[in-house]
Amino acid sequence: MENAEKNTYVKERLTAALVELLKTKELRDISVSEIAAAAGVHRVSFYRNYEEKEDILNAHIQKLFRSWMEEYGSWDGAPLSQLIWAVFTHLEANRDFYGLLQKRGLAYLLKDAILSLCGFDPSGEAAAAYASAYAAYSLYGWIEVWLRRGMRESAEEMALLFQHV
Repeated sequence: MENAEKNTYVKERLTAALVELLKTKELRDISVSEIAAAAGVHRVSFYRNYEEKEDILNAHIQKLFRSWMEEYGSWDGAPLSQLIWAVFTHLEANRDFYGLLQKRGLAYLLKDAILSLCGFDPSGEAAAAYASAYAAYSLYGWIEVWLRRGMRESAEEMALLFQHV
């Protein structure tokens, strides 16, 4: 295995280990040594790739969102209700992971992915920066409530609810 492949393998093992540990423990109760042992890698492998335990989850969320965005392509000109449907379809497809984040009080980690999805750039033109922040935080709020409600509504129902707001 080349270095890049080894590094990818280590990151995948650390991610899988942390997600598995989160099923039974709070993040604050999980040590880096415990994650590394569960992953079958050395503790230094964690620090070679991450600074904090949350970094593993952030990287995994970004990976899931990148993969999803590649699958769905460009949203330019698409109705907002279609974007809402697509986001909730993605969340449904990864229900176990996102539900686990909610259960452990880590759903806030989705915020950066949603900001990025909505094109948030605080250094851009004022109107665009505030408009994208408004859209992102509104969508994040919907996601947070949906997660807290136990993801009862389907992606289709969420898109329909959005149309009535």
